[in-house]
Amino acid sequence: MTKRIFDIVVTVLIGLVLLPIALLVSCLILLECGGGVFFKQERVGQYGKPFYLWKFRTMKKDAESKGQLTIGMKDERITKLGRFLRTYKLDEIPQLINVLAGQMSLVGPRPEVKKYVDLYNDEQRKILDAKPGITDYASLEYFKENEILGNADDPEKAYIEEIMPHKLRINQKFLRSSGLWQDINVLYLTALRILGLYKR
Repeated sequence: MTKRIFDIVVTVLIGLVLLPIALLVSCLILLECGGGVFFKQERVGQYGKPFYLWKFRTMKKDAESKGQLTIGMKDERITKLGRFLRTYKLDEIPQLINVLAGQMSLVGPRPEVKKYVDLYNDEQRKILDAKPGITDYASLEYFKENEILGNADDPEKAYIEEIMPHKLRINQKFLRSSGLWQDINVLYLTALRILGLYKR
């Protein structure tokens, strides 16, 4: 089975299971603060091609104008429902659409915004040869990245100089030995991490 076929089959199955939750989340977002249910942001995809990544909206309207990094779960731009959605990664559900569209894979390096990709060196840019994903080993390592940034004196500096380079190193190691069994393992560990059954 190829990775693309695996992505489509598993995404459809996950989508069917999560559809009732997605509908409920959509209604709750509308009830809490109105406006759009979804948030889209341009990210850099495979081979540097830009695409729009979709999420459930967890922040107030026009929040991105105040910065692209979320500084901890106490960030005043995040709604009450948004904190819950982010804790259990439910805001990521719409990215299943990105997977079906072929823009993302279930497992692969998380897609970055252009502002930070422009800071990559030549070696780091090789990560763009891979299709970005919803989850990966770096996501497991930095499952509570927002909290780390929230405790930093200069969150953006901490992200650029410490977190981003480390995540890229993790992903470069992952790509050297990638395969379907490794994808299955990452998905399994991600599910356990969301449920609080896996600590790293």
